[in-house]
Amino acid sequence: MPLASHLTACCTLALVALSACVQARAGDWVSYRDAYRAMVVFEKYGGQKNFLLSQLQVAPQERGASLDGVQLTLAGKTNQVNLPLDPLGRTPFPLLKGAYDENVALLLSRRIGNFNLRPRVSIALQPDGVYEEGELRAACEQALGFARYRDGSLRTRQCGGVRFVFAKRAGETGVRLHRPDGSDVTLAVAPGVAFPGDTDDGFPTVLYRFAGNERTQLVTAYPPLAIVPLFE
Repeated sequence: MPLASHLTACCTLALVALSACVQARAGDWVSYRDAYRAMVVFEKYGGQKNFLLSQLQVAPQERGASLDGVQLTLAGKTNQVNLPLDPLGRTPFPLLKGAYDENVALLLSRRIGNFNLRPRVSIALQPDGVYEEGELRAACEQALGFARYRDGSLRTRQCGGVRFVFAKRAGETGVRLHRPDGSDVTLAVAPGVAFPGDTDDGFPTVLYRFAGNERTQLVTAYPPLAIVPLFE
């Protein structure tokens, strides 16, 4: 199966992700090696990244394309690995020497139209749902350091805040701002995309811009799908 007829390399400026993506048409295979080369950059990065999470995202190009029940499958000659996708189309990507040597095909379990495979970097979630501004800012700085490592054009960008992304199910959205003086404020919710370049802009999102008080806490009522650093 000739690779050139099924793969198109592309570059996109995604401010919270790696700058490389792999593009494929519905029904086509994607080279495991290409995805591996994009994802292994995060593993080899020597900067601080303890607050970060790196995943591979299946990103539909067509608005309204559904990922419900879709899996990404590593289809090798002897082994097959099914990778379930979260509501944002993300999955942990296994870095497997055998799959790389064989260059297994990456397939979707059903057609969703044209799609990209994109590395995505977000901020790791806390089990108790409590986030201090100081730690969120540190996580954003780690993400920016990695983004600058991948793309020198981001040298002038600064961390402005974070975006909490929640599931679309009612009742699972909310971020409360708890100030050091004991006062609480519920932050506004607005529909939006999870990551730059995504086509689905219907996720409930909460934007928080850093205010300079590291002891301020953000408390989530329900676990978010992702916390995305914002570069400005």
